[in-house]
Amino acid sequence: MKFPLVILLFSLVSCNSILNQDELSKSDLERLKTLNLLDEDEKIIKFYSEYKNSVAGNFYTNKRLASYWLDENDESKNDTNCAFYEDIAKLDTVVYAGATFSPYIKVICNDSSSFKVCFDGEKEEIRKTFLDIIAIWKKSL
Repeated sequence: MKFPLVILLFSLVSCNSILNQDELSKSDLERLKTLNLLDEDEKIIKFYSEYKNSVAGNFYTNKRLASYWLDENDESKNDTNCAFYEDIAKLDTVVYAGATFSPYIKVICNDSSSFKVCFDGEKEEIRKTFLDIIAIWKKSL
């Protein structure tokens, strides 16, 4: 019984695509503002969710990299992360993260904290996304 569930979850996840700000709903944008992950004058460049936008998201803007996971049953398990480009010490890309994980950029901050920002899709789209993130970050140095 577990095997078909895994296939179903994998097929749902694999249908998600990398979006730009115009493809996000007003409620998605309001959620990010409520989570203090998006300012009024900030523009999302690319957004990706491993599940559904109301629960999980990864994105980068003209100011920062961010990710969130909101537990639908227990708010104490919510996890939000973000770093402004000037606060990032290093970015490590992992294009092949194994069969069950999305490619990601590991964000290592100046204070030694770290988190992952995931993006999945076509290899070329992931490559362009990662290169764009690195270019924006390098401009802020």
